[in-house]
Amino acid sequence: MTLTWALSWPKRPLSLSRAARAFALVALGFTALSAGRAFADACDGPEYRQFDFWLGTWQVHTPDGKLAGTNRIEREYGGCVIHEHYTTERGYTGESLNTYDAAREVWHQTWVDNAGTLLLLEGRLRAGSMVLEGQTLDEKGRAIKHRITWTPNTDGSVRQHWESTDENGRWTTAFDGRYTHE
Repeated sequence: MTLTWALSWPKRPLSLSRAARAFALVALGFTALSAGRAFADACDGPEYRQFDFWLGTWQVHTPDGKLAGTNRIEREYGGCVIHEHYTTERGYTGESLNTYDAAREVWHQTWVDNAGTLLLLEGRLRAGSMVLEGQTLDEKGRAIKHRITWTPNTDGSVRQHWESTDENGRWTTAFDGRYTHE
């Protein structure tokens, strides 16, 4: 582009409506660039990285060494969401979306599966472990509390310990899994 062309553009005078449209397009471009930067920085704080130890592709084993399933955990939506994809050889599948709620300073997980389960959990990092809690109703309408704790181990594995209350309100282990990288 030569300076002569740039100084002579546009060839005909801009009408007010053409000038307004040109200005609007330029303003929209700057707004989009600013918003892109804002979205990119939205989840960059250290709180959003507290659950990063769970990211990866994993084999999940029970305490007796049997393969329970595989789990792929990825960061999505500009780093604001941790998305879990769990599958077993028996055809059971489920997914969770996890995010840090900065306004309330808690982590939130929504779990759904092909058995119709909906589990809503919230919590925070405690002594290096992510602890999320919630409740569901059993078939008789009684509240069942759930507490799931993810603990990173020094060997790079992760323990997931899921506890639920029984009909007497006592905590029992619903699942105990060890995640190892595939």
